[in-house]
Amino acid sequence: MIKRTSPSVPRHRPLPIAPSVLKELQVADDAGRPVVPFTAHEDGVPLACVGSPLRCCLRSIEAGDRVALVSYAPLRRWAAATGADPGAYDEQGPVFVHAEAGVCAGPDAAAAGYPFARPGALRTVRRYNAEGQIVGGRYFEIPEDAQRGFDDVLDEAFADPEVALVHVRALEYGCFQFEVRRP
Repeated sequence: MIKRTSPSVPRHRPLPIAPSVLKELQVADDAGRPVVPFTAHEDGVPLACVGSPLRCCLRSIEAGDRVALVSYAPLRRWAAATGADPGAYDEQGPVFVHAEAGVCAGPDAAAAGYPFARPGALRTVRRYNAEGQIVGGRYFEIPEDAQRGFDDVLDEAFADPEVALVHVRALEYGCFQFEVRRP
């Protein structure tokens, strides 16, 4: 039986891009391209709309933030740290991060719930084993009680003892949202 925690504390910890990785991505992304910073505007010009997710601190972009859209390979980086070989499952995709060193303070410790948990948003929950291979996944529509929905879908994923980590991605574009590792 799964133990319930308080409504404001998720049962699983969403992980942002690590500070050491952020430092690397602020120079060159995982596709080897140099970073091109820009200032976010209310109207979305030049690239990001205010409200788009920052993966380095798991909060939304605010007007005036200096950000960069970079290519990020989360499974590749996890595999390098663990010795796994994801083979063809290695993928990279675009994410927004703070563009300048020393600006990102990381996730807000006082923030409750899961990041980017807008009810009705569509997500995929991809499960990976210790070798870095996909061992399952599912479509997930965030319910009104987003925290309980995420708790339940992540409990379901980690009920399989083969699952080492889970990636949550936006369904529409496949954008990486956050990672959760086996507790």
